[in-house]
Amino acid sequence: MARTLAYLLTMACGAFPALAVFAALAPWRRRRLRERGLVSALPREGALALFGMFCGGMAMVTLTPRWVVWSLVDWFHGSGWNGAGDPFFQAGTVNLIPLRTLRFDPYILAGNIILFVPAGFAAALIWRGFDWRRTLAAGLCATGLIESWQLCVGRAFDIDDILLNTLGVFCGYGLWRLTRRLAPGFAEKFHVRMSEESADECDD
Repeated sequence: MARTLAYLLTMACGAFPALAVFAALAPWRRRRLRERGLVSALPREGALALFGMFCGGMAMVTLTPRWVVWSLVDWFHGSGWNGAGDPFFQAGTVNLIPLRTLRFDPYILAGNIILFVPAGFAAALIWRGFDWRRTLAAGLCATGLIESWQLCVGRAFDIDDILLNTLGVFCGYGLWRLTRRLAPGFAEKFHVRMSEESADECDD
């Protein structure tokens, strides 16, 4: 329970600043879409906001030292911030042998996969043409960059994490494919569409 609370608190610390950034950039995004004769409906804007919050939360969980997570829990429980003396940047460890650190721990397996399911689902839902090739490339690149950064903050570059995280992205993509098959019109609500003015010009 404490571990789950720690991750939820850490994600919240990244999610809400990300939401503020999304709101600040919204007028610029709408202007760019208008210039191209496009509009983004409310369902898509909501999905983009949630996706931005997810990315901000994941950045906090994956790109900070582990002591940040537990210090947030201590602070939440009224014990104060207990990580002030710990360095942010320090050397991590490397594992390049598949399945070496996995140990088939259900928590590790589920956590590493489930955390990245929203990434694959939201990307395929929001952006047209996000096929399995782009899913594979995005999963490998994103998790590879995360693991490389963790080497600098005292964590680990672990090939098992890359495999499981990429699998999570693929599961999200598969969930979107299933959703599109069961509800064909659902996905269209989350794509940009031509504005009425642009549609009228095309008709003329």
